[in-house]
Amino acid sequence: MTAAGDRPLLVVGEIVVDFTSARKNAACKLRLGGIVHAARGLWACGLPYSVAAICPSYLVSQARAYLAAHGCIEFIWLGEVSGAPNVMVIGDATEVSDQGYEDLLRTEKSVTILDVGTSLSAYAEILVFPGSYDLSAVRPFLADAARISFDIAYGTNDFSILNEFAGRLTAIIISTSSQLFARTGSLSVEPMLDSARKLGAEVFLLKENRGGSRLFDLRTHAVEEIPATLSNTVNSVGVGDVYSAVMIGFHARGWIEAGWRSAKAATVYSQTTFPDDFRRDTKRELALSLKELRDLGGTVLPWHDRPRFQIYLAAPDFSYLHKPEIDRVVEALGYHNFLVRRPVVENGELPLGSLEATLFKTYAADIALLEECSVVFAIPLERDPGTLIEMGMAMAVGKPVVTFDPRRQNENTMVIGGSTSYSNDLDTCLNALFVTLSDLRKEKS
Repeated sequence: MTAAGDRPLLVVGEIVVDFTSARKNAACKLRLGGIVHAARGLWACGLPYSVAAICPSYLVSQARAYLAAHGCIEFIWLGEVSGAPNVMVIGDATEVSDQGYEDLLRTEKSVTILDVGTSLSAYAEILVFPGSYDLSAVRPFLADAARISFDIAYGTNDFSILNEFAGRLTAIIISTSSQLFARTGSLSVEPMLDSARKLGAEVFLLKENRGGSRLFDLRTHAVEEIPATLSNTVNSVGVGDVYSAVMIGFHARGWIEAGWRSAKAATVYSQTTFPDDFRRDTKRELALSLKELRDLGGTVLPWHDRPRFQIYLAAPDFSYLHKPEIDRVVEALGYHNFLVRRPVVENGELPLGSLEATLFKTYAADIALLEECSVVFAIPLERDPGTLIEMGMAMAVGKPVVTFDPRRQNENTMVIGGSTSYSNDLDTCLNALFVTLSDLRKEKS
């Protein structure tokens, strides 16, 4: 499967070295990242591409050779990075919560755009990943007739950096994990759509992590919800880059088909860090028709819909306990824009020896809060009796209960059997929560 006319897509952006630090049950990982992720996606899909790379001189020969072995038609060294190694340290490769990216020596980093003559002017279709370089310095090297798409997930403060490309834009792509989204679109998608329309883009893609994505056709105002396929996440780094590149690579087939195929490629990328396995499995997905892809379905839970489904945190959420697992869950759910109700925090933490009337009042407040919520996220540390009772009450009325048991203290028939999902792995429990709420959303639509 190749793009119409086999005209190569030019990918512009930085090449970095990704270093994923070791964590429990997973070794550290070192590999070429940045736009190399996008390149792997295009290679796996059989889409022709070239690269205009910004990187330190020490990476040029290695990156050139690596990309040549993975389908790159032409490698152009566009910019030199000085003062920093362009090494990105990544704390959480599965994106349970904020991934903790650390760009080493970033405050010492500087970029010099090189004179590449007419090397870029032959490309009619371009995908740009902005970063710590001056876009206006790149602009003169691009053909006036070129159509340009931007993935502005990172390294972008506002939409104004795209002003000089107005009228030449094909797609604008952003992720809910980006700082720009947090500032501009976290409460409503409309301000971002307005900006994209004023710039003359054809489509706007909002990548919403485990909740799927939304593809907005800015010409017709149609919205395509593209589901996520959730499974064990091996490494989420670069998944969004693959999504963006493959969608632009396939867009001659129509934006909807391009969106669905790129989502599948991105899913496969999250499940392995071995390129040959990624390519093999991607080819299997590409063999499916668009109808077959649609029929497979998946999880759709848009960012802005998530607060509608309140989550009751059933856990010993007491100030005097050592509860890092609970704190991690609260952080993770907040990162994914869920509205978490914490009864101990909202209704008070009662001291020992409290009056019976106070106990009854707090009990009634907790039950009322439980009834308001759509789902229970339970963390029964230390076999806490209050947590187990809350779980049982929810199960009795058919309210979904996702149970995260990190210490494996509650491997009981009733706990496991009554839970919508039971696991000691937070990634698994997050997936279950997304699936559960996606199903509830579908029922209410």
